[in-house]
Amino acid sequence: MEKIIMLGTGHGRVIDLYNTCFLLQNGEDRLLVDTGGSIRIVENLAKMGYKLTDIHNIFISHCHTDHILGLCWFFKLVSVFYYKTDYKEKINIYGNEEVVEAIDKLISAVFPKLLQDIVKKNIVIHVLKGEETIDIAGEKITFFDALAKGNSLYGFETVLTNGKKLVFLGDEICNQSLYNRIKDADYVMHEAFCMDSEEGVPQVVKEHHSTVKSVCEAMEPLNIKNLIIYHTEDSHKDKKELYEKEAKQYFSNNVIVPNDLEIIEIK
Repeated sequence: MEKIIMLGTGHGRVIDLYNTCFLLQNGEDRLLVDTGGSIRIVENLAKMGYKLTDIHNIFISHCHTDHILGLCWFFKLVSVFYYKTDYKEKINIYGNEEVVEAIDKLISAVFPKLLQDIVKKNIVIHVLKGEETIDIAGEKITFFDALAKGNSLYGFETVLTNGKKLVFLGDEICNQSLYNRIKDADYVMHEAFCMDSEEGVPQVVKEHHSTVKSVCEAMEPLNIKNLIIYHTEDSHKDKKELYEKEAKQYFSNNVIVPNDLEIIEIK
């Protein structure tokens, strides 16, 4: 059964939560989607029972710090396996042109020459341009430009082996031109920075993020079976209960507000 393992669910300024990133798992195959912004990506993978050598495919949705900087720590620590053992598996990195340029600059700027050589020898970069379907982790993953207002942002869709359609939209408000793509989907992953009732909503709108209310109102007419809300505030210990309560006022189908290290089974 396919699963989504939420390694982090917070937005870019959280402290108690980790930044939003997750594993899409199909049997023994898996795709890591974003890496957060710190070494906690390694810690949270370990907490969920994964070694770095279990990860061979990584998709970075865009080049913001809370999505890409964890990759530096991943590279730094996995390089030990390449240097000191006979580990030879390549790591596939998928990202748009901005992401690939940022990765190249990061490697050159922050790694010593020996580490640069190890990383560049053992990663395979796939530059995403427009819509592209690639076989990854036992699934056909279709990447697409999410038409964000800020940095270039890519999402993806896939029909899983159990026939369920899953769409990941990144961390900005869904562009209305994508509504036909997500209409009638079984699972849609959409950001929601905070509840509508909280302070700071004008700033949220300015930064192109949603509230729980606004995303639920937008998704309600699209007949989405399961709406997964992430990229959230971390100021509430009872976030799940509060966010789900607001969501259910505006969205009639199933709403999932995961916590860090929660597993979502795709049924």
